[in-house]
Amino acid sequence: MGIEKEFDLTASIVLYHSNPKEIEQVIACFFLTTLSVKLYLIDNSLTNELKKLAIDDRIEYVYLGKNVGYGAAHNVALQYSKLVSPYHIILNPDISFDARVLPTALKYMELHEDVGLLSPSIFYPDGSAQLMCRMLPTPFDLIIRRFLPGVFKPVFQKSMDQYLMKDLDYTRTHNIPNLPGSFMFLRNRAIEEVGGFDENFFMYLEDVDLTRRIHQKYKTLYFPEIQIVHALEQGSYKSKKLLQYHIQSAFYYFRKWGWFFDQERSLINRILKKSVQQ
Repeated sequence: MGIEKEFDLTASIVLYHSNPKEIEQVIACFFLTTLSVKLYLIDNSLTNELKKLAIDDRIEYVYLGKNVGYGAAHNVALQYSKLVSPYHIILNPDISFDARVLPTALKYMELHEDVGLLSPSIFYPDGSAQLMCRMLPTPFDLIIRRFLPGVFKPVFQKSMDQYLMKDLDYTRTHNIPNLPGSFMFLRNRAIEEVGGFDENFFMYLEDVDLTRRIHQKYKTLYFPEIQIVHALEQGSYKSKKLLQYHIQSAFYYFRKWGWFFDQERSLINRILKKSVQQ
């Protein structure tokens, strides 16, 4: 006999000396629901000043006292969530969404037990679309996107367009192995099977790695019936320290999955190419 779950779903936001106004916005969005929910604020900051954000009894503030990394902090919440809810959402601090998102996603997950992850349509604050579905990356893909001078990029445009799935029909649901981490609606049973975030990623690519592992056992869906707004700050383009984290994560990712010989990546990407062409 199954254990009765206390909440319909839970969510977590990782804090690190965050802008309180920004966090208040996403908290307000999360609580725009009649569902039974709980929110974990996992604080990597060096002080606990952000405890003041826990103004609702549905919020649990967890102060870690040091920066353990993005995925490791969310793993703390995932350990709590599996005890009280069948679903958990990874939330970025710089997103917003309306009251239709949570019940729509929950209903879909309840009806489709083969789905381990739902990812929404994502828009910039100006209303333009962010096309965030990706093939599994090769070292070549990441180097071109991040480091190749703009003057040379037209030479590799076709290859980049394939990796970025520019021709994908974003009005339809698709099973994608590489989805963004800004809003990840997770089935906790899937997390129990594959494990949470790999804590060897301090920051960046942990979402690619987790989605790929879930994709091995469940569908990981781009689901356009739910939409969010995301500022997409791309911190590694502005900060040398964040760029260093990005490079370290990329090296670890390819050591884990394979640099140039990754049979699973080759097979999945071939299938994705065919699906885009259909």
